[in-house]
Amino acid sequence: MSEQIPVKDVTPDVQIQQPDPRKSNSFNPRNRIYVRAVQGLYQRLRQRMGFVMLGLFLLLPWVPYGGRQGILLDIADQKFQLFGLTLMPQDFTLVAYLFMLAAFSLFFVTTFLGRVWCGYMCPQTVWTFLFIWFEEKFEGTANQRKKLDQSPWNFDKAWRKAAKHLGWLAVALLTSLTFVAYFVPARELFPGFFTLQAGGWTSFAVIFFAFCTYGNAGWMREIMCTHICPYARFQSVMFDKDTFIVGYDPRRGEPRGPRSRKQDHKALGLGDCIDCQLCVQVCPTGIDIRNGLQYECINCGACIDACDGVMDKMGYPRKLISYTTEHQLSGGKTHVARPKLIGYGAVMAVMLGLFVLTLATRSLAQLDVVRDRNALYRETNEGLIENSYTLKVLNKDAKVHDFVLKVKGLPADAQWNGDQHIQVAPGELATLPISLVLDPADLKKPITDIHFQAQAADDPGIQADQDSRFFGPH
Repeated sequence: MSEQIPVKDVTPDVQIQQPDPRKSNSFNPRNRIYVRAVQGLYQRLRQRMGFVMLGLFLLLPWVPYGGRQGILLDIADQKFQLFGLTLMPQDFTLVAYLFMLAAFSLFFVTTFLGRVWCGYMCPQTVWTFLFIWFEEKFEGTANQRKKLDQSPWNFDKAWRKAAKHLGWLAVALLTSLTFVAYFVPARELFPGFFTLQAGGWTSFAVIFFAFCTYGNAGWMREIMCTHICPYARFQSVMFDKDTFIVGYDPRRGEPRGPRSRKQDHKALGLGDCIDCQLCVQVCPTGIDIRNGLQYECINCGACIDACDGVMDKMGYPRKLISYTTEHQLSGGKTHVARPKLIGYGAVMAVMLGLFVLTLATRSLAQLDVVRDRNALYRETNEGLIENSYTLKVLNKDAKVHDFVLKVKGLPADAQWNGDQHIQVAPGELATLPISLVLDPADLKKPITDIHFQAQAADDPGIQADQDSRFFGPH
């Protein structure tokens, strides 16, 4: 027991390429990453997917459906309207299935294609590149922005900085208003906010989320991806040697080094990598992909486009950096169908099946019966027994329905006092007080089980049932 257990240090030798710490500036206390612009296949794909996601986000709150806002998540009234679907707190199972389906879809895609969600569709990435676009328009290229930050303050620097931050603030405010419009009617929110007629909590939410957007996309940027977002931390659980990642081929690229385009690099004993550092300069998280797989990599493909452009100019084959797998990089073969991926796919299919089944069998109406709590029963002047109830009818459909109310379990001569027809708007809850009156001679026992039913007059398939009790004298 006194023998020491041998320990092997397996810490990977990974060097993150960050700006020179000696070149600090007053613009930001941390070392900024000046992302260099790059064009290529994957950046065009990322931009177009970003435009689609951004467009959907901005336009969906304005899409009408059935005379109302198509998507409205009304937390105050506990009612979520998704076009023709109205979800209430009673539909929590549906929402749970939907979230589980989304989670396992993310796990499946990550196991197969790595962090493509982060690189192409994550809001943090979309808004960060949008904010970088403002930087490029007002402050110039990456080198020009770095030079501007290091220069003393003057009129040119002041107006460029002011214009950039005004653009950031405008985008942040529009983003915040649009986000809040998913929870508050958009046609009321926008004029209400700018005319100071919006509620206090609504105005606070708009200002708060605008501040978060401005800070996240304008200042924090890669810090959100590398230090705050939990997805970057637990993604390694889903990765394996067959996961497609952005990878550098060291067998082909090393030893790296500069050379003339006309020189035979093979004769010089060099690999295809000319050590131009472009792959580092275009990376939004500031890493050097040549150091191997790193959790900071968001699979955006910027380094691939930059490297492919250099390979074209040098006359070398492309894909020195590419979407590949660890097995391919080591000379092996990628196995697409593997137990982990099949497992995630199977769980996705089960979640999707449960969601569809629950949605298909979901009742479009709900009936709640509340008995009068002040008295079990009341004896009328005629000597009859009366029980009072409050019926609550919820219409989960996307159109108005007239509901017919009935009760079963009582003798045919039982009296119904109150309306037996009620009109309920889409997503609304209608309340109707009624009472049932019965001759005590018809009661065979003190407590009689009864059954209420609400059925749509125009669609008999839409109905709801609820059990209750009728009380009489002992």
